[in-house]
Amino acid sequence: MILNNLTNRGATPALIATLTFTETRHRTIADNVANWNMPGYKAKHLDTKGFQQALRSALEEKGSDFRKVLDVQSDQVRTNVGGHLEVTPSKSPNRNILFHDGTNTSIEALMTDLADNAMVYEATNTLLRGYFDGMRKAIRGTI
Repeated sequence: MILNNLTNRGATPALIATLTFTETRHRTIADNVANWNMPGYKAKHLDTKGFQQALRSALEEKGSDFRKVLDVQSDQVRTNVGGHLEVTPSKSPNRNILFHDGTNTSIEALMTDLADNAMVYEATNTLLRGYFDGMRKAIRGTI
């Protein structure tokens, strides 16, 4: 109970949701890269802007009440009953591209998406690591 109260304060719930989203997006992009030259393959897509809007709305609704669960809801992202984020990629194209072999995937665009997503993941991970390192130091009584 105490640990839950500590991790449900401040920016921590938003950082955890962002980490979950970027992890799933990374797997989705990697799957698209693995299949990019397969004829007829339709890439999966996770809408970053849609997630950010849903996260903003959830943060506004939650306010500063640490007892409330961050309830993120959109067409691809939702908070389940246990309070964990579930992310479901869509198969609708994220760009208006259709190649002659029936694919809708550009390897250059995928590599750009992968790099962008990796930067967000690393920044989020660094912020969370700093928060938990601070908690660890407080628990141990070290500065």
